[in-house]
Amino acid sequence: MRLLALAIALTATAAPALAAPVCTPPPGLTPAPALNPRPDEIVRGVTVAYYVLALTWTPEWCRSGGSGADAKQMECGRPFGFTLHGLWPDGARPPFPRFCQPAGALDPATMRGMYCRTPSPILLQHEWQAHGTCAAWASPQAYFAQASALFDRLTIPKIEQIPAAELTAGAVRTAFVAKNPGLNPDGVYVQTQRASGALNEVRICYDLKFKPMACPGGGGAPNGVHMTLAPSRTGAF
Repeated sequence: MRLLALAIALTATAAPALAAPVCTPPPGLTPAPALNPRPDEIVRGVTVAYYVLALTWTPEWCRSGGSGADAKQMECGRPFGFTLHGLWPDGARPPFPRFCQPAGALDPATMRGMYCRTPSPILLQHEWQAHGTCAAWASPQAYFAQASALFDRLTIPKIEQIPAAELTAGAVRTAFVAKNPGLNPDGVYVQTQRASGALNEVRICYDLKFKPMACPGGGGAPNGVHMTLAPSRTGAF
């Protein structure tokens, strides 16, 4: 009942955040070089069973892992909330496919076109090589078009409006389901940092036709788990 009341409150009072944030890519932004994966990172020949759309809570990434050059690539000084980590083709069980085909560096237009969703040239290059090459996308443009279509279709709730005492994995699931008809709680995977219990990512599971489905490996953190939330720069997310 508490989660239901929270869902009603979020639906009534919280304006949706734009899934694709409006921003201006930094001048001089250039693609990252192609990766050279280690042999143990390459997993080929796995049949794709479902897809995962991963959304990173960027303030937590910047707080816990965004130091040095990587932080600059993620533009941690800019006001981002959830950003698109990537679209992952997964198999029915581990090991999941990765780096399935050789791939070169992204072209500048594709990289800049995705920047406001995924504000890191390094991450964009990684996602195309590690995940985009493992399904039927013929090009990075096709892969990122599919990822963008799913991401932009989501209405992302303003989770910073959830009171800290009520911020649980279940509250986050409820917030996403309340804003997105067609999503079910069992299709919303919530990931927390192991050490701190901070919210790290939300992942949405899709079937082979890109319809929401229950996450085959479970939903991550149980509903009753309390989390902390790294604040965004503006508190507007």
